[in-house]
Amino acid sequence: ITHGFELAVHADSVRSRNRDEALSKSRMDNPLEHLDDWDDDVRRRYSAASDSSPFVDPDKQEDAFRDYEKDVRPGVRDFYRLNHRHQTYEFGQQMRAKYLPLRMRRMGIWEAMEYLNTLVDDSDPDTDLSQIEHLMQTAEAIRGDGHPRPFILTGLIHDLGKVLCLYGDPQWAVVGDTFPVGCAFSNRIVFPEFFDANPDRQNVEYATKLGVYQEGCGLDRVLMSWGHDEYLYHVVKDYLPIEALYMIRYHSFYAGHREGEYDYLMSDEDRRLFESVRRFNPYDLYTKSHQRPDVDALKPYYQELIDEFFPAELSW
Repeated sequence: ITHGFELAVHADSVRSRNRDEALSKSRMDNPLEHLDDWDDDVRRRYSAASDSSPFVDPDKQEDAFRDYEKDVRPGVRDFYRLNHRHQTYEFGQQMRAKYLPLRMRRMGIWEAMEYLNTLVDDSDPDTDLSQIEHLMQTAEAIRGDGHPRPFILTGLIHDLGKVLCLYGDPQWAVVGDTFPVGCAFSNRIVFPEFFDANPDRQNVEYATKLGVYQEGCGLDRVLMSWGHDEYLYHVVKDYLPIEALYMIRYHSFYAGHREGEYDYLMSDEDRRLFESVRRFNPYDLYTKSHQRPDVDALKPYYQELIDEFFPAELSW
């Protein structure tokens, strides 16, 4: 009996240790207390910038970034450390091979919003709004300013690619600033020093200004770091106007649309369409508030808008 008791205690100890190790690994892979912490951090980073222009005085911006990086929360810093270490050219290819056959789920847009709504984290102290309510805040702000219907719809759906988190992917592979991989990393990307741990920095093929690309090749021929932007773009690319698709695909590409970097990879069409990305950016950054939209009252309008552009089900 004593031997059996000792075996049971040992087994409990092993299970407890395994749970602790799994929890520790999860925290290491997901250092943000809440997924929206990245959005909040970007909002704080660009809080002093003018919405009327995508660029600010470089000297003033250098000072602002120094102040920002000095005060950033440890979890956010650790998030960028992981993101910049692991977002490689090879990783981008692997994730596209995994997800872009679009075989994860079949669901409609509103169903995807409800699915994203299951992404709940009670640790967020700033708001108790649901994911659907956040999406509606952005869409309602765009609608209130009289923009076209595709623009409004883009505001409603632009973050639906975050369902990647519900597939079990780590935070650094879902959110975060996006940037080209397969060429030199810009020093205008937040925390550029963290790229020193990225294997691509040591790869002579990827470490030059152009890397594997041709000057002016166009962003459609450039592999961007993987995340919710790229995933959603491929889900909806057959259904929306090109301006809306650029807003979705590049809204987290802050080095491009806010810092003016990587222009040498862009085509004239990219430059034209980035004006749409810049028009969208203030709504993406500054529409989050504590004011709760009336989802039930607004749903008929948005369901009609969804039905105008999308079929009943899409491949995800």
